[in-house]
Amino acid sequence: MNEIIERAARIRLVIFDVDGVLTDGSLFLGDDGQEYKAFNSKDGLGMKMLQRCGIEVGIITARSSRVVALRMESLGIVHLYQGQQKKLPAYHDLQQRLGLRNEQIAYVGDDVVDLPIMREVGLAIAVHDAHRLAVEQAHWRTTACGGRGAAREICELLLEAQGKLTRALEPYL
Repeated sequence: MNEIIERAARIRLVIFDVDGVLTDGSLFLGDDGQEYKAFNSKDGLGMKMLQRCGIEVGIITARSSRVVALRMESLGIVHLYQGQQKKLPAYHDLQQRLGLRNEQIAYVGDDVVDLPIMREVGLAIAVHDAHRLAVEQAHWRTTACGGRGAAREICELLLEAQGKLTRALEPYL
């Protein structure tokens, strides 16, 4: 665990996949073609705490969805890449825009489409119910499943490793 804490202490940007990470992977489609997703409010608060403590948050997802855009807007997340069937170019674009090195970036994934980025970042994280290849590639695996508090677990790990968790929780205590 010491190696994970050391890696987490260097993180300045955490990038999340959406389906299977910020959601449980279920896709709900209405008769009108409208897509619905369920997000965990605890995950959202964790992402807001990261941002308030100076850690950037980004999203790279293979699918495109208006509901994702609305959710990220409500969380104040401006680094949003949707429709990225190949995620690595979006990763490199965001990395260059923010001027960060691989070791300063964490990525959270759950499936094989996430592997190219997971191989490059300083801290690769798989949610508990991730595909076995994502788990094998990860430096760390959450105890919570995707859409069930995994993102909050990650946010608190990063904040704790950087000595910022107490400050992040202070407004609520």
